[in-house]
Amino acid sequence: MPKREAQKRRITKETHIEVLLSLEGKGNIRIDMAIPFFPHLLESLAFHAGWDLTVHAQGDSERVDDHHTVEDVGIVLGEALAECLGEKKGVRRFATVFIPMDEVLSMVSVDLSGRPYLVYETPTLDTRIGSFETQLVEEFLRAFTYSAKITLHAKIWWGKNVHHCLESLFKAMGRALAEAGTIQGETIPSTKGTL
Repeated sequence: MPKREAQKRRITKETHIEVLLSLEGKGNIRIDMAIPFFPHLLESLAFHAGWDLTVHAQGDSERVDDHHTVEDVGIVLGEALAECLGEKKGVRRFATVFIPMDEVLSMVSVDLSGRPYLVYETPTLDTRIGSFETQLVEEFLRAFTYSAKITLHAKIWWGKNVHHCLESLFKAMGRALAEAGTIQGETIPSTKGTL
């Protein structure tokens, strides 16, 4: 099977993002950005997906905030995933994964459908982890989902510690994407013949 990997770049007046993604990874993960906590989430995602992932991200955080950088990382990572999956021939397509982390239970359900849609539900979370704004997670997920052209339902069923809540969600997303992207046949898994 050919290696499923992609290198994508996005340069705007607000950000400079580069992503190298390999779905059949060996645990090589390198995240280079000046945003607190968010790299930890990306590392959890990549590790539990079994990816090799390199992200270099620079943005206008000092002038504005972290919003543009987090959103644009979502765009570029989503584009890279879409390129890696290609026509999605033989993929499992669907996956649902629950991940507990101490007092937290998170669930991610994914369909590599070609139809971008995000459902994101959480209990009331603290607005910050250190200086990282937790509302940016939804911005990342929306950008990622639409660029990858997948359906993603992400839900934190319960939990109190916001670090645990978000980390368990990204672990669940990694596991769900790995399972959905697993090659198990030779046909495109759709009655339409395309995804």
